Amino acid sequence: MAKKVLIVGAGIGGLATALRLVKRGFEVEILEKNSQAGGRLNQLKKDGFTFDTGPSFFSMSYEFKELADDCNIALPFETIELDPLYTVNFAGLDRSFILYKDIEKLAEQFENVEPRFEQKMKLYLLEGKRIFDGTVDIVVRRNFNSVFGYLFTLMKAPPRHLPKLFRNFWQQVSKYFSSDEVRQIISLVAFFLGRTPFNTPAVYTLLSYTEFQHDGYYNVKGGMYKIVEGFVQLLKKQNVKFHYNTEIVDYKETNGNLNYLIDDDNKKWYSDIYVINSDAALFRGKVFKRKNFSEERLDKMIWTMGPLTIYLGVDTKLPNVSHHNYYLGKNFRDYADKIFTASSIEDVPYYYVNVLSHTNPECAPKGSESLFFVCPVADLRYKPDWSDKEIIVDRIINDFSKRIKIEVKKNIVSETILTPIDWGKEYNLHRGSGLGLSHNLSQIGGFRPKNYDEKFKNVFYVGASTVPGTGLPMAIIGSKLVTERIEKYGIV
Repeated sequence: MAKKVLIVGAGIGGLATALRLVKRGFEVEILEKNSQAGGRLNQLKKDGFTFDTGPSFFSMSYEFKELADDCNIALPFETIELDPLYTVNFAGLDRSFILYKDIEKLAEQFENVEPRFEQKMKLYLLEGKRIFDGTVDIVVRRNFNSVFGYLFTLMKAPPRHLPKLFRNFWQQVSKYFSSDEVRQIISLVAFFLGRTPFNTPAVYTLLSYTEFQHDGYYNVKGGMYKIVEGFVQLLKKQNVKFHYNTEIVDYKETNGNLNYLIDDDNKKWYSDIYVINSDAALFRGKVFKRKNFSEERLDKMIWTMGPLTIYLGVDTKLPNVSHHNYYLGKNFRDYADKIFTASSIEDVPYYYVNVLSHTNPECAPKGSESLFFVCPVADLRYKPDWSDKEIIVDRIINDFSKRIKIEVKKNIVSETILTPIDWGKEYNLHRGSGLGLSHNLSQIGGFRPKNYDEKFKNVFYVGASTVPGTGLPMAIIGSKLVTERIEKYGIV
């Protein structure tokens, strides 16, 4: 008889793990706190507009292809490769830099900004490739059973990369480029990890290589939520049951194993094996009451940004705005140093704008656009009061209007604002941290919360705050790693 696996959380990590386990003969059932699957990879439909609520593009598309091959399925969504990747606009400059993958074409924009840009960029990306080739397979795509095993594996990485463990992203970029504009543009990818280039290790400059050369970035036709919809349909065809509006709040253990979980309606959920796709650190503390993951100890850990997100439906077209856009100010270093610990936001924050309807016109009424703004802000440890959200959002919209020379405010017909308070409540995120635990040296690899439980032999974890890390590709890799653990524990 097939062993049963109960997955708590229908985020992308939980769904991918379910696909792998079903293929291996396990009986799978999924619980989800909210009314639909996806976790932070979700969708908002309102007033005739459709918005991606979280990730708006992804890298390392081959990890999805590997998942499909592993499960003997065809991917149930269509990808669109981005080129250009995105645009970057600086306050005070009446132009935007367009980030083409073609380095020669990209270099033309920097002739008067960074001498010999093309040569420097190629050298920088070559080093990024060396970091990628020398670390990803031996560090990211494998399980570790102890800190010692992790450290021993690190010794297998090329010695030339060792200094990058003690250098930050900005310092590494500055070894190749001299202009602040180029340094800022190249360093933006560090924000994708939920921190700044000044506190992100230099090894993550490998992400620049993945951006421009290795695989690039991808959208999904019809919006990113098509990934979730496709995975859910595949799982339902495999008789996987979904239970929505079901939040786990307690548990019962027996002889070193988890006996059952208890939901907020006091219903008991029995299984042979449990996979937690809720935040691995928070769940250990909130539900399992582990001292090492108490609220006090969680607060001392290093978390990623708190997201302020704005979803606007406007009844006009924005022909001069690209699909993906970054709007920066004039004080990059000062801004980065303060933003994640600021209790108030006095200036216009830096922000990202996604225009989903540019490539998916069905996501907005005719003649309209669906806009998704993301602004990195402090988590709720530092800024618990969001009574000023309307003021901050007003500044952002006014700034955006000035830069694109269109009065956006008068065209708004739909508006939704989510602060870190909302994100924390909706997705059980500690202090509203948008991407879970950060990727500093003490919280990666063997130092990150494990994907198997410290006490219960039949409990495993997948998602942002466990190995290998945050982001859609990491969740897909994480599903493979946790499946390997489960196969060793419970052979069908």
